[in-house]
Amino acid sequence: MNRRTDASFFASRFPAALASLVISMTTNIAAETNFGRKITIYLNETDPEKSYGTLQIKGNPDVLKFVVGFGKKGVLKEGKTFTGNYSLLGEFRVNAILTSGTRFEMDPKLVSESGKTEAFLKSQLFKNMSSIDFDGDGKGGEYGAAFIGLEPLDTEAKQPFHFGEYAGTFRWYSYAIHGTQDESRIGKMVTGGCINVGAEALAALAKRVKLGDLVEVRLAE
Repeated sequence: MNRRTDASFFASRFPAALASLVISMTTNIAAETNFGRKITIYLNETDPEKSYGTLQIKGNPDVLKFVVGFGKKGVLKEGKTFTGNYSLLGEFRVNAILTSGTRFEMDPKLVSESGKTEAFLKSQLFKNMSSIDFDGDGKGGEYGAAFIGLEPLDTEAKQPFHFGEYAGTFRWYSYAIHGTQDESRIGKMVTGGCINVGAEALAALAKRVKLGDLVEVRLAE
């Protein structure tokens, strides 16, 4: 058995309640900026608690492992149009990294599409998005501390991603890896389609990923 990649081994020892825990971290990452990166998300519709992700750094695979939550209605095959409540399979590139801290990076093409200045987006976009109460519980913060935008590499299907207003608040609608205000959602099929990650793992991802990094979302074998 390969301890690094076996989903059953991982899930049996780290249940969804501990989803925020980063379960495997290399002790030598000082030179990681010299390596390629890939995030792989493995979704298990039969047993959602066994759904997980890895961040791989070339030359030192599986630096991080973490449990994920995903679409409440399951998955859509690669090449399909993103539809709410379904997680889209396929290959993607990171096109934005938004955090509650100081990090803001976005593909210049998106900045142009937004119709806003980069300064406005940096200071307001994630704050705006985090203020929206999607589930009506009187709270915001439903993206957690970071939002990692995903752009499909397959460009055949027209996607609904856009900038605009939701309940009077300017926001960006996109497929993404992001956090949650409720850690019990991790390891379950409960999201509006995006990939939910626990707080500690999300912080580690947001610190390490870069624009253009490859992300693959696939079914677990």
